[in-house]
Amino acid sequence: LSLSLSLSLSHCLTVSGPASLSLTVSTSKAKVVVHENTDAVLSCQFKTEKETNPRIEWKKKGKDITFVYFDGSFAGRANIEGATVTLHAVTQKDSGLYRCEVSAPADHTNLGEINVTLNVLVPPHTPSCEVPSSVLSGAGVELHCKDKLSVPPPTYIWYKDNKALSTTHTTDTSFSMDTDKGTLKFKSVSKADSGQYRCEASNSVGAPKSCVAHHMKVIECMYNPVCVSGAVGLFLLVVMCCLGVCLCHRRGCCKKREHLPLLTELVTD
Repeated sequence: LSLSLSLSLSHCLTVSGPASLSLTVSTSKAKVVVHENTDAVLSCQFKTEKETNPRIEWKKKGKDITFVYFDGSFAGRANIEGATVTLHAVTQKDSGLYRCEVSAPADHTNLGEINVTLNVLVPPHTPSCEVPSSVLSGAGVELHCKDKLSVPPPTYIWYKDNKALSTTHTTDTSFSMDTDKGTLKFKSVSKADSGQYRCEASNSVGAPKSCVAHHMKVIECMYNPVCVSGAVGLFLLVVMCCLGVCLCHRRGCCKKREHLPLLTELVTD
């Protein structure tokens, strides 16, 4: 019985042959997150069935596919060990989806690939700040702050005279702040809102950055030449209208019935 079982197993192995190994490609890290100006290691490992000299390619996917490594040559600043490629001094432009392709013509499965996502983090840059130099009392005003280069996007805080403004809008405050968009809104400014304004951008990558402070002056209308001249003009207009009405009444031009006999007499003559 023992001999019969051994012969049967031997026959099965002879018929089916050894288990075949196909090309496999894998990565130890599918998502890579690094800081700007550091090295990024894009992992790629492979096993072949028969091929002893497989061809390795790294491509960056996007609107246009660009080669990072192809048939022994590099398109940029990088080096390769096995199939794992290292990109040196990466910037935000290097962020994206990369593909490792291994070709093994001698294998039953002759092409394998894996994707690796690279995300390059960028610390805050000095934000651009828009602060009006002068505004009229009672007017609605909006201040803007923006840093388009930071990754992840920063949050913003406004300062007045080097004191951080509250991010919570209450009935006691004359403003509201959007920390995500970087806007500071005044529904109706008053003299007390005059001062030096600056904005600070911050994220989890590096130190916060602030723009240069800008002075905003709130002008009371009674001291503003434009307001005064406008008020004077309006007053003169009202006076002229009143004089016109008075003259009209004195001459009787506003009474149509009294005017008709005079017109008839003139036509008859």
